[in-house]
Amino acid sequence: MTVDETRAERRRANRFPISRDLTYRVLTRKHGGPAGVGLTINISSSGVLFSTADPASTGTRLELAISWPVQLNGDCPLNLVMTGRVARSEPGCAAVEVDQHEFRTRAKA
Repeated sequence: MTVDETRAERRRANRFPISRDLTYRVLTRKHGGPAGVGLTINISSSGVLFSTADPASTGTRLELAISWPVQLNGDCPLNLVMTGRVARSEPGCAAVEVDQHEFRTRAKA
């Protein structure tokens, strides 16, 4: 068994290779902290791997807003909003273990 096969077996959920724009912000006790932008690399129900120029440190709580490709009622743009902790961070990307997620409407472009 290869390292990739072992790693895949340990994952709680299947990951899907989806590339979507995202914005994120660091969550602090009093208010939102620094923010950034990136692109998703893959998504599952339990986590997101995304590329970014300024990844946050491991353990940091983030809120991610991912532009969703499907519109509500064919007319209203959506964001998939996820919150969780950075599980892994390296130059150019970060992985977030998701605690909760929900769809929110966003303003039309």
